[in-house]
Amino acid sequence: MSTHQPPMPQAAVDATDWRPAPGGPFPGYTSPIPVVRTHLGHALASEWTKIKSVRSTMWTLGVFVLLVVGIGLLTGSLVSGSTSDMSGENPLSLGFFGLLLGTMCVITLGVLTTASEYGTGMIRTTMTACPSRVRVLTAKAIVFFVVAFVVTLAATSLVALAQTSMLDGTPGFRTPTGGEWLKGTVGVSLYIALLGLLSLVVGSMIRHSAGAITIMIGALLAPLVIALFMFSSSLEKVRELLFEYSIPNQLSVFYANSLSNSGPSGWDPLWIALGVTAVAFGAACLLLEKRDV
Repeated sequence: MSTHQPPMPQAAVDATDWRPAPGGPFPGYTSPIPVVRTHLGHALASEWTKIKSVRSTMWTLGVFVLLVVGIGLLTGSLVSGSTSDMSGENPLSLGFFGLLLGTMCVITLGVLTTASEYGTGMIRTTMTACPSRVRVLTAKAIVFFVVAFVVTLAATSLVALAQTSMLDGTPGFRTPTGGEWLKGTVGVSLYIALLGLLSLVVGSMIRHSAGAITIMIGALLAPLVIALFMFSSSLEKVRELLFEYSIPNQLSVFYANSLSNSGPSGWDPLWIALGVTAVAFGAACLLLEKRDV
C-alpha cells in the first residue's frame, strides 16, 4: 500500500504555520468593520426610527390632532353664534375641552413607546444593541417628549388662532394678552408632553401596556370623579384637595379658568408635573438596573 499523501494546499500550510506576532494577541490584524464608540446620539437615532415607523404613533397622534382641532373649532363655532355675555372671557379657554380628551391619546402613545417592546420581546434586541439601559430610557424620553410637544404646540396654536378669529367682535370675549397666548400654547403643550413622558416612565416600570394605560387614565380622571361624589362635610378638605390637584383642574389653570378658588395657579401645574415626572424617571432607572430584561 502506498503511503504517499498529496501535498497540503498553500492556505492550509499558512494556517498551520500561523503564529500571533509578539506584542499582543492579534497586533497584525485590522478589522474591516469600523469600530465606533457609541453615544447618546446613536440611541436617539434608533428611537426616532422606531417611533416614526410604528403605526401606533400615526394613529394616536392623528386622533389627538383630530380631537383637539375638531372639538376646538366646533366649540368656537357654537359659541360665536351665542348672544350671552361671557363677562370678558378668554377665547383661548375654549380649547380646553378637546385638549382634555386628546390627553388620553398622548398618554397611550407614551405607554406604548416603552411597554410595547416588552410585550413583543423587542426590548432584548434593544438592550443588546445598547447595553446601557439608562441611555435607552433617556433616548426614548427625549424623542417622545420632543414629538409630543411639537404636535401639541401645532394643534393648540391652530385652534387658538382659529378661535380668536371666529370670536373676534363677539360680545363677552376679549383679545388675549401675550402671557395668555404663551400659557395657552407653549405652557399647555409642555404640560401635555410631560404627562405623556410620565406615561412612558410608568410603562417602563409596569412593562404591560394595558395595565400602564389603565393606571394613567385613572390618574387623569379618577381624582375629579371621586371628588364629585364626596358629599359628606367631613370630607370637604379631601374633596377640595382632589379638585385642586386633579389633572383637569391643573390643565384649566393654563387658561385662567380653574375649577377651584385655591390650589395651583400660574405656572404651578408645570412645575408639579415636572417634579413628579423627574421622581418617576429616577425610580424607573433604578428598576431598569436591578431587573432582568
